[in-house]
Order: sequence, then structure tokens, then C-alpha cells
Amino acid sequence: MALYVNENGLNQREQLTCGSDGIQIGDEDKGYRLDQFCIPKHYQNDLSSVIIPAGLINDRTQRLAFNICEDFNYEPIVALCVLKGGYKFFTDLLDCIKSLNSTRNESIPIAVDFIRLKSYVDDQSSGEIQVIGGDNLENLRGKNVLVVEDIVDTGNTMKKLLNVLNRHSPKQVKVASLLVKRTVRSIGYKPNYTGFEIPDKFVVGYALDYNEHFRDLTHICIINENGIEKYKSKS
Repeated sequence: MALYVNENGLNQREQLTCGSDGIQIGDEDKGYRLDQFCIPKHYQNDLSSVIIPAGLINDRTQRLAFNICEDFNYEPIVALCVLKGGYKFFTDLLDCIKSLNSTRNESIPIAVDFIRLKSYVDDQSSGEIQVIGGDNLENLRGKNVLVVEDIVDTGNTMKKLLNVLNRHSPKQVKVASLLVKRTVRSIGYKPNYTGFEIPDKFVVGYALDYNEHFRDLTHICIINENGIEKYKSKS
């Protein structure tokens, strides 16, 4: 892969490859300069760079939608959105599937539901999660389920969620995550569909937040120290 370096030393793009784990962004990839994109003025001093532009997210989402339709063999699915961060990817992914439904000879019926996850630790410190919201999970019995998440970090939370869902005997459960973080803390879990595999950096935007800020940012960006300090929790 060719390396292009601008005057600020930001590469465009170094080590960007596509494999079964999604489009892989290299560990040393610093992204694109902010002045090459439209960034809200209230965030311009809080970001280091754009690591995934919105257009690339959109194109990758279209491909994932196609793969999902093919893999589920156009059978009905229940699309389960993990809030809050997953709502943007969820909406765009389903829009792509609906677009395929309107232009292809086969179509895939979709039901939707929304959940939030609350982590807690029991007396044995085993670490469990509580599923908040959504319909009765018993309604998933015998159905194809697509879980849509914004980012998989260590993989612990998703593994626990899958354990909860599988107790209700769905036909199958597959997971689509926009991002998978490459981190030494990972337990090795990989979703069925990955948009991008990214370095272990603090990213925000495209509904990914830092203390509820940056959800209104179109691109996925790396937050800088100023942004971390500015929006850190006051408690």
C-alpha cells in the first residue's frame, strides 16, 4: 500500500486493506486533516483527525447490507439495535437493505426493535448484563436475529448479550458492528459483519459519543486531549 504524507505528517492512507474482518485501518494511520472536511466549529479544537470519512462509511454499509441479505437467504429477520451509539449505523444499514428490497428480484422482510444494555456485577463478580427496553425477548424464538452495534471493544459485552439472546432459542443470531477495535484487551470475539477494524484509539462521531458529545459529528474522528479534558465528566 502506498504511503502519502502531507505537510503535517498525516498519512492518506497508510495500511488500509479489506479482509474478512472488514476494512482494516493500520495502527500507525493518523487519518486525514480536519481542514479537508466539513467539521462543526464547536468541535474543531477537540479532534486530531478524521479517521473514517462519512462517504467511506456509507459505501461500506451498502456492501454489508448486500452481504446480510445474501447470508440470511432473504428470510425474514428481526433487526435489533443496541442504543445509543448504534442508532446511526442501524438506520443507515436498514435503509440500504430497504433499497436492495426495492431494486432486486428478492427482498428480505424486516422487523425492528431497540434495546439498551446495562452492565452490573453479581455477588460472584462474574459480570452480567441487563437488557433494557425492547419487546419480550421470548418473541425471538425461532426467528433470524441481526444485532446491530456501533463498536466492539473487548467483546465482553457482546458475548454476554449473545448468551442472553440464545436463552430464548432464536433460529440464528448474527452481529453487525460498524467498528471493531484492535486491542490487547480483546477476548477474541469477532462479529459476523464488520465495517472497519480500527486501532486502539479513542474515536467519536457518527453517533459514537464521549459523555454524550460528538454524536452529531458526521465523520468518525480521533478525539484529542483538549476534547477529552473539555468534555470529561464533572462528577
